[in-house]
Amino acid sequence: MGFSKIAKSLALLGAASGAAVWAWMPRNAQGRKDAYVSSIPGSFGSGSQYRDDDIIPDIPYAHRGLHDAGSGLTTKYAPTSGAYIGLARSMAAKAGFGNESSDFPIAPENSLAAFAAACEAGYGIELDLQLTRDGRVVVVHDANIRRVTGVDAQVADLTYRELCEIPLFPAPAKPGDAKAIPIEDDAGIRDEPTGISHEDFQHVPLFTDVLELVDGRVPLIIEYKMGEAFDEPLMEAGHEILEDYRGPYVIESFHPEAVEWYRNNDPQVCRGQLSSELGRPIKSVVDGKQWLLAKLLLNWKGRPDFIAYDWQGGDSFQLKAAVKLGAIPVSWTIRSEEELEESAPNFDRFIFEAFVPEA
Repeated sequence: MGFSKIAKSLALLGAASGAAVWAWMPRNAQGRKDAYVSSIPGSFGSGSQYRDDDIIPDIPYAHRGLHDAGSGLTTKYAPTSGAYIGLARSMAAKAGFGNESSDFPIAPENSLAAFAAACEAGYGIELDLQLTRDGRVVVVHDANIRRVTGVDAQVADLTYRELCEIPLFPAPAKPGDAKAIPIEDDAGIRDEPTGISHEDFQHVPLFTDVLELVDGRVPLIIEYKMGEAFDEPLMEAGHEILEDYRGPYVIESFHPEAVEWYRNNDPQVCRGQLSSELGRPIKSVVDGKQWLLAKLLLNWKGRPDFIAYDWQGGDSFQLKAAVKLGAIPVSWTIRSEEELEESAPNFDRFIFEAFVPEA
């Protein structure tokens, strides 16, 4: 290879490296200071008051609240999740939600009871936002509620009133169950859940009710949930609600345009890009976009303050590069002390479930 070809190859390599760095670039500490970023937007009067370590309060964050049924409570973690389930139930009962001795779940994932339990235990909370058919902002993770209710229905196809009539993890579900028992298609929406009185069962809550319950007692990590299509109505509705909230919170999303929305519309809010390794071959345009997201090459859109990454990808080159450039690393979802110990060198904050983190 002649000198000119070597020079050309080096130039192309340099250009590619420069482009990657530009794509990975988050909003760094100086950028956050210049924008007066805070976990309570608008609370800083001047840049001299700024502390970068404070924008994501340094406590464990309970994934979908401190829950006794739902995410992470699988057979894999059953040997060590008993203490976690017990804590969720005792804290929920202390907060006035259900009876600790009940045979049924009293604090299922993403319920008011689970969030109250996290507040009582002093943990931060991670939660998920979606829109109902009638445009209400509710807190629920899955687009289809079958896993958490047994009813095969899309959140977007139901009104909030209809969601109020569908219990989360109804009987015969037991504490520690990861999934609700599927309900026959012809069962319909029940006015009275089996095994528990109507006034006591937990249902998908309104975001406004969650904020009223938490009332600034613990910090929140709020995820805007959406599919391939960008959901601007959700962004606008969620943001409008948060404008009146004075407690600490940050926002995150897997969708780069959701992070970009906050960059353009409310730069004082701490914003995060969710991601993980792709884990499958690229066979479609959608897979290609997911690969770019996994490699954090879409950071240029939202310039996130933090990267919430699957803890198993903590050693990935792209995450280390983004952190070196100023991003705050947050791990999800840690489900044992062993996973916490393994991931700790790569992350500054963590989201957990299925075990009780040591103080």
